[in-house]
Amino acid sequence: MRFLPLLSLLLVSQILTGCESLFSRGPTTAPETVNVFEDTPTTADAAAAPGQCPPVQAVVCAEPEVKVVERVIERKFETIVEVPVAKDKLVLGSQEYAVVEPSGLRLKALIDTGAATSALSVNGITRFERDGSDWVRFNLSDGSGASPEKIELPIQRHVRVARPGFDRQRRPIVSMSLTIGEVTHMVEMNLVERDEFEFPLLVGRNFLKDAAVVDVSRKFVQGNGQLPSVSK
Repeated sequence: MRFLPLLSLLLVSQILTGCESLFSRGPTTAPETVNVFEDTPTTADAAAAPGQCPPVQAVVCAEPEVKVVERVIERKFETIVEVPVAKDKLVLGSQEYAVVEPSGLRLKALIDTGAATSALSVNGITRFERDGSDWVRFNLSDGSGASPEKIELPIQRHVRVARPGFDRQRRPIVSMSLTIGEVTHMVEMNLVERDEFEFPLLVGRNFLKDAAVVDVSRKFVQGNGQLPSVSK
């Protein structure tokens, strides 16, 4: 029984020694795991409480500047103006039949508002002198295959004509009567020597001026081309 107090004292000392060693040790913490894939924590993340997600901050983007451009499209409408034509004007198409004198031949004519004088395609041009004046002799055909008409006329003057791809020509000009429809004018004719031609006659502005208007969308407006009838 006397060992009982000694045993009790030994147990108490062991208990006190164990408590002292328990409190002397700090709390064991696991090593901090570093994630190399995470971004460096921001100030807001550092300020967040441990174990909590950082607060979500709302980001407001500035609205882009929009410029409104007013575009005005002006549309112009074509106005068709009808120009009255005098009743005494002759209406011609781009092609017409004409009658020339002397000879009375009916020729297919091209109406050319770009030519100053009319031109006639002939063959066998021969210059000669008669009564001290210069004359010209030439053959005129209507292209039908009939024998050409031989015409002699005094030369009014000469003109030099330069054409692209051709030599410069000195052409005689004679006065002839030209009839289209009901209109007859004495005009200067520029004589051109050609063997093949589509239009033996080219009607220029010296006939058209103050006498006719041209509708290029039409052809042979004045019919087959005959000399106007003379009332007795």
